[in-house]
Amino acid sequence: MSSLSERPQQAVVGLPLPHESAALHVTGQALYTDDFVVRTKDVLHAWPVQSPHTHARITDLRVKPAYDVPGVVRVLTGDDVPGVNDAGVKHDEPLFPTEAMFHGHAICWVLAESLEAARLGAAAVEVDYEPLDSLVTVREAIAAGSFQGTGRHLARGDVEAAFASAAYVFDGEFEFAGQEHFYLETHSALSLVDENGQIFVQSSTQHPSETQEIVAHVLGVPSHEVTVQCLRMGGGFGGKEMQPHGFAAIAALGATLTGRPVRLRLNRTQDITMSGKRHGFHSAWRAGFDDDGHLIALDATLTADGGWSLDLSEPVLARAMCHIDNSYRIPNVRVDGRIAKTNKTSQTAFRGFGGPQGMIVVEDILGRCAPMLGYDGTELRRRNLYRVGDTTPYGQPVRHADRLESCWTQVSGNGDVVRRRAEIEAFNATHPHTKRALAMTPVKFGISFNLTAFNQAGALVHVYKDGSVLINHGGTEMGQGLHTKMLQVAATTLGLPLARVRLAPTRTDKVPNTSATAASSGADLNGAAIKNACEQIRDRLAQVAGGKLGIGPHDVRFVEGQVSGLSGDSLSWDELVHTAYHQRVQLWAAGFYRTEGLHWDANAMRGEPFKYFAYGVAAAEVEVDGFSGAYTLRRVDIVHDVGDSLSPLIDIGQIEGGFVQGTGWLTLEDLRWDESDGPHRGRLATQAASTYKLPSFSEMPAEFNVNLLEKAHEDGAVYGSKAVGEPPLMLAFAVREALRQAAAAFGPAGTSVDLASPATPEAVYWALDRARSSVGSEPLETSGV
Repeated sequence: MSSLSERPQQAVVGLPLPHESAALHVTGQALYTDDFVVRTKDVLHAWPVQSPHTHARITDLRVKPAYDVPGVVRVLTGDDVPGVNDAGVKHDEPLFPTEAMFHGHAICWVLAESLEAARLGAAAVEVDYEPLDSLVTVREAIAAGSFQGTGRHLARGDVEAAFASAAYVFDGEFEFAGQEHFYLETHSALSLVDENGQIFVQSSTQHPSETQEIVAHVLGVPSHEVTVQCLRMGGGFGGKEMQPHGFAAIAALGATLTGRPVRLRLNRTQDITMSGKRHGFHSAWRAGFDDDGHLIALDATLTADGGWSLDLSEPVLARAMCHIDNSYRIPNVRVDGRIAKTNKTSQTAFRGFGGPQGMIVVEDILGRCAPMLGYDGTELRRRNLYRVGDTTPYGQPVRHADRLESCWTQVSGNGDVVRRRAEIEAFNATHPHTKRALAMTPVKFGISFNLTAFNQAGALVHVYKDGSVLINHGGTEMGQGLHTKMLQVAATTLGLPLARVRLAPTRTDKVPNTSATAASSGADLNGAAIKNACEQIRDRLAQVAGGKLGIGPHDVRFVEGQVSGLSGDSLSWDELVHTAYHQRVQLWAAGFYRTEGLHWDANAMRGEPFKYFAYGVAAAEVEVDGFSGAYTLRRVDIVHDVGDSLSPLIDIGQIEGGFVQGTGWLTLEDLRWDESDGPHRGRLATQAASTYKLPSFSEMPAEFNVNLLEKAHEDGAVYGSKAVGEPPLMLAFAVREALRQAAAAFGPAGTSVDLASPATPEAVYWALDRARSSVGSEPLETSGV
């Protein structure tokens, strides 16, 4: 067992503690970025001038009428930028564009004494546009050959030979939608400049260091002149990894030019129309099976809808390609990936980061092909699961593949699946207008950033003379419980009660050059960095304690605020810290961690890009009404692998929340852009909660059972834990597959159902109607049957 993963017997990690800010959240005392406005004097408010065209050249911009509006102080345009007029890391996102690239694109920003004055000032700005042709759908982009970024190719084995020998070959296409983040706190930033010209930005950002970098290059100053702080976010889900930078830069530019604090907070409609979503994808595929139902060949082309600029589309596509296998062994694989350029918001990171988009392709293939192969979908999936000794299509060994089988067996047993499936069969036989179904799906999700350099983290730990401890780390808190886990890691490493440790806000002047809190890596990276810093301090204190107790430093033990040796003599933590200070022993440390063992050739799509895989299995039971397609999620059973949990209550909450968010993406959340040739072409029609359906209490299953896989220690990760943020989202495939099976139950045995995604009640109705009339029972081209 590695020293990083070894856990002491008496540990604060592993205790089921509530979120460290839970009481503040529910009482309204928790502060978010925009709450600091009322504590800041003479704040100016920002409002965008948005394009009413989906694609248009800006031929003239007249800002003078805005200054006639009482309260307007400044209109920010491209002429005001002292540095680089770009808000992206790919240099393809002009902060002040000369060409509107999507409906709602911000052309310039108005600063005023009040939000209403800023709004009226923005309405007074006059812009002349020359409308241009636009591409709204990914299919339009494919037809037009409109692509951006670098395409990728992933291959293993001899695909053509495998297809030639396959007993069954199926072909199909599958297009599936994106997803709106719909975090409760919209994008916001507050910037001010001190007397020395130091720029301070409070930002709702998952990536403070990159926000700092973008603000600095927009202003034309070095990074040390910009400090970015993120106290907490009201949700992020990936939508605040790249997208906050431009908004922070606008606030910082305004503060620099006016000498006054500038606040920028988008309202809900602005946020939805201006910020990126999960990438929708188009897939075309061919799959070959042997006589025993084993998937022996897969040939697929994945086209991601990137929107108007690259953002994170390239790594999202790469992860999708690396997860097209999900949990299944496919010996012969060929996958081509490309990024479409469309006139929509620039699509960005979203929980799962391409993993869900890759996995849904193989899950759709298995769900559609199972009836035509004569298998139940659950059985077809189980017989294709990875086994010990298997490797992925990109060459990484699937370590601990036996955990897939363990999760599967536990879900099946704890969920009494065999008995319930028999009951469902009997129910369906006697209910012609209502059908039930139960489906099981697995998850295998790789943990680490695609880009190896991002797999590093820093921390700063202070021990004060009174024995209290303050920790800083580079991760950001967006409600996921990262700070709670970090407090537990520090308390465990120092052998202190949790109450002796406090956590400071995330700031770029405390821990520099940090990676985004993303890729489910927040606890792995920052926890290891905090542990490293605490161990440095503990080792120094052990030298002092050894001298006081007359023992070797390696025999010193730190437990619950007491420092002792094998002889039984002890002293308190406070006494030891006091002694160490007077001996001039350093009581603070900077910690660092880099994930070892990663190597990845992005061009060849080969290597071991992930530290480990997180596993899980879900079973979902649904009931579908044959007259409307409306459905009820009756029961969900989950077993998920989080290693040795750092904080079980937090992890179970993450699994529940991720599953529900995944269910929303797959069944409810239906982004609709106007695809007509009318005046509103390209406009996002689902701009609010009134038109964009989110999962709520009514969509929760009546019975929801979540269990953590036991005896799942992960060697080489902090205290034997595993990441939990993203993998549970993909457990929701079980809901979609249950809906497919329920729709098929309206038709004759062996009916194969083509189900749209999201599988809204409307989509389910049309699927079951086709099944009922036996139209569409053979949706795929087949050969060798």
